[in-house]
Amino acid sequence: MADGTETESRKLLGRLREEMASEAAGQERLDRITHLIADSIRAEVCSVYLFRDEDTLELCATEGLAPEAVHKTRMRMGEGLVGRVAQSGKVVNTPDAPSAKGFRYMPETGEERFSSFLGVPVQRLGEKLGVLVVQSREARQFSADEVYALEVVAMVLAEMAELGAFVGEGAALSPLHQQSVQLSGGPAQEGYAEGHVWLHEPRVVVTNPIADDPHRERERLNEAVEELRVGVDKMLEISQGGDKEQLQVLEAYRMFANSKGWMRRMEEDIALGLSAEAAVEKEQSQARARMGQVTDPYLRERLADLDDLSNRLLRILTGQGNTNGSDLPPDPILIARNIGPGDLLEYGRSLKGIVLEEGSVGSHATIVARALAIPLVVHVGRITTEALNGDHILVDGDQGIVHLRPEDTVANAVRDKIAMQAKAQERYASIRETPTVTRDGERINLVMNAGLMADLPSLNNSGAEGVGLFRTELQFLIRNQMPKRSELVTQYQRVLDAAEGKRVIFRTLDIGSDKVLPYMKHVAEPNPALGWRAIRVGLDKRGVMRMQLQALLRAANGRPLSIMFPFVAQADEFYEARWEVNKTIEREKRLGHILPETLEVGAMLETPSLAFAPQKFFDEVDFVSVGGNDLKQFFFAADRENELVRRRYDTLNVSFLSFIAQIVERCNSSNTPLSFCGEDAGRPVEALCLAAMGIRTLSMRPASIGPVKSVLLRADLQSLRKIIADARHRGEQSVRPAVMEWLRNQG
Repeated sequence: MADGTETESRKLLGRLREEMASEAAGQERLDRITHLIADSIRAEVCSVYLFRDEDTLELCATEGLAPEAVHKTRMRMGEGLVGRVAQSGKVVNTPDAPSAKGFRYMPETGEERFSSFLGVPVQRLGEKLGVLVVQSREARQFSADEVYALEVVAMVLAEMAELGAFVGEGAALSPLHQQSVQLSGGPAQEGYAEGHVWLHEPRVVVTNPIADDPHRERERLNEAVEELRVGVDKMLEISQGGDKEQLQVLEAYRMFANSKGWMRRMEEDIALGLSAEAAVEKEQSQARARMGQVTDPYLRERLADLDDLSNRLLRILTGQGNTNGSDLPPDPILIARNIGPGDLLEYGRSLKGIVLEEGSVGSHATIVARALAIPLVVHVGRITTEALNGDHILVDGDQGIVHLRPEDTVANAVRDKIAMQAKAQERYASIRETPTVTRDGERINLVMNAGLMADLPSLNNSGAEGVGLFRTELQFLIRNQMPKRSELVTQYQRVLDAAEGKRVIFRTLDIGSDKVLPYMKHVAEPNPALGWRAIRVGLDKRGVMRMQLQALLRAANGRPLSIMFPFVAQADEFYEARWEVNKTIEREKRLGHILPETLEVGAMLETPSLAFAPQKFFDEVDFVSVGGNDLKQFFFAADRENELVRRRYDTLNVSFLSFIAQIVERCNSSNTPLSFCGEDAGRPVEALCLAAMGIRTLSMRPASIGPVKSVLLRADLQSLRKIIADARHRGEQSVRPAVMEWLRNQG
C-alpha cells in the first residue's frame, strides 16, 4: 500500500472519528459522512443504502445524486448493482456501470451522468446492514487500495449503526435492536414463556472503532494475541493423552492463533486507522461471510474455529462478556447459537425459556430442556445478532415463534395463553390421584420419561405411575471423562430412592447418532442415525456395558429392577445383551452382592425390523417399549432432524397405525407387556388413538400427563376404535380429520 494512500485512509478515518464525536446525529451525521467520504476518495458520488426490512434497501444519504431521491429510492435484494452487492456480500467494482451484469437505471437519482461504480457491503459479523457506494463520471477502475480503504470505512459505518449513530426518520433509520421483531424456528419443547434475554455468549460491541495511535494499537493486538496463544497452549497441555479428535481441533486452533496471514491482515487494518478490536472484528466479519458461502463441512468447521478464536481475542481486548452469571435477570430466557448439556444444566431451572440459533429437536440441549420442562425453540436464524441482554422476549414453544421486544398487543396475547396454561395445570392437579380409566372401562397406565434427578419430583407432582424410560446417557454426556462405576451406583440408587417403590425402567446407554460422548473417539459416518449407536455400541464396547449393568444391579440392592436395551434391530442383539446381563448376575452372586428381588429385561422397538422378529423373541422378552420418535422416522424414511420432511408424515397415518396394531397383536399373542414411549405419547389426540389401537402404557414427559389423562378419562375407546376402523376402510391416508370431528362431537 502506497504511503500516500495509507495517509489518506488514516486521514479519512480521522475525519470519521471527529464526526462520531460531533453533536450531529441521525440524518445530518449520515449526510456529513457521505460528503467527507466522497471528498476523501475523490469521487463525485458517495451513497449509503441501508436495509429497511429483510429484503428491501433504501437510499438513506447521498453526496452527488438527487437529494429528493433520499428515502424514496428503494430496491429489492439482488436488484441492480447495489442489490447485487447486498445479496452476494461481495464488492462490485466496474468502470462502466451501465454495461455491468444486473445494472438497473434509477431515473429519480440522476445517476446517468456517472460511469464508474464501486459498491462494498456494510455488514457486521455476517449481519447485512446495507451497501456503501462511490461513483464518478470518469470511467475508472477503483484501485485495490481504494477498495480496501472503503471496506474499512464500511466496517466503521456498521459499528456506528450498531451504536445507534444514524437513528432518524423512516424504517431504514429506525434504531437497531429497538424494533419489535418476530422470528420463527422449530418447536423443540412446548410451552410459553415471558422474560428477558440472557445471551450465553454476549456479543462484543466495539465502541472505539477508530484509533489515532497505530503503534499502541499494534502493541495491544500483540499482547492480546500472545494471551490467546498461551490459553490455547494450556488447553492443549491439559488435553494431551486424551481424545485424538479433540487434540486435532485444538491443533487447528493453535495453527490459526499463530497464523502470520491473520496477524498481517489485522496489522494492515490498524495501519489504516482502525483500533485493535475493530481490526479483529473486520477479519471476523469477512470470515463469517466466507463461512456462509462454503459448503465443504471441513472448511466450514475451520472457519468456525477462526470465528471462535476471534471472539476470544475480542473478549481479551475489550474485557466484555466475561460475566459469571451473577447478573442473570430474575426471568432469564437463554439465547445461544448452540449449547451443550453441561452448560445448560448449570443454568438449571432458573431459565424460563431457551432459544437456539442452531440446535435440533433431538439434541442434548433438547433432552435437558424437556427434562427441566423449559420451553425451547431451535433453528431461530439471526437471534444471536438481533437480541441484546435485557431485551423483553416472549417464547411460543408450541408454534416455534419468538417475539423480541414485543408490542403490547402481542405481549398481552401471549400472557393470556400463559394464564390459560396455568389454569389448565390447576385442573390437571385435581385429577392427579385419579386412576386413568376411560368411560368404557379401559385402564391406561401413564408413566413418565426422565434422565435427571431434577425430573424425579415430577413423579408425584404429575401423577405419573412410574418411570417408563430413564435415560442413562445424560450422566455420560455432561462430563469430560467416563464416569466411575461407583458414581453410577450412587446415581441409580438416588433414582430408585426418589421413585419410592414405583417402577423405573432404566434404558442402557443410548449414544451415537446425535449423542456423541466428548471423550470417546468420534467415528465419522455418512448417516449416523442408521449407524453405530445404542445397543450396537454396547455390544462392541462390552466393558462399558458390563460396568453399567453392574452399577444397576448394585443400585437395586435387593429391590425390583427393570432394564431396557435401546435400538434393538434383530432378536440376536437382544439375546446377546441378555446373555451379558446373566453373566453379570453370576459374577455379582460370586462376589456376594445382593441381587434384585425381581429382574425384567426388555427391548425398545425403534426399527420396523424388530416387529417381524421370530415369535421366540416375543415369548422370551420381558417387555417391549415402542420408541415412537425413531420408529416413525424409519417407518416413513423421514429424518426427524430435517425441518423439510419431519412434519410431512402424520402419526395418525393409516399405514403407521396399522403397523402399531400389528405390534400390539404380536405382543398380545405372547402376553408381552407393551408400552409406547415418545413425543406422540404426550400429545392428547395421538395418545387417544394409540390407546384405541390397544397400547395400555404410555410414557411421556411429566407435563403431558395431565392433558393426556384429562382426555382419556372422558373418552370411549370402543367408539373411537370404530371411527379409526371406518376411516381405514374408506382408504383415507390419515384418520386425523375423522378423529378430530369425533372429538368435536364429543364436546
